[in-house]
Amino acid sequence: MQFNKNSGCVKVWVTLIVGGTYEYKDVPNLLNLQEQVKLVLVDMGAMEDTTTESSAS
Repeated sequence: MQFNKNSGCVKVWVTLIVGGTYEYKDVPNLLNLQEQVKLVLVDMGAMEDTTTESSAS
C-alpha cells in the first residue's frame, strides 16, 4: 500500500498541520506518508521545499 496526495490519511495530517495541532516533524514514518504530506504542504505554499534549494547551491 502506498499513500498519494488524495489519501484520507494524508488529508487528515495536512489539516492538522495547517490548523496548528501538529507540526510536519510529527508525521509518522509510515510507508510514504511523510513524503506525500510534504508534497501537499509544498503545493499549498505552507512549507518550502528545501530539497530543491540545497541542490541549487
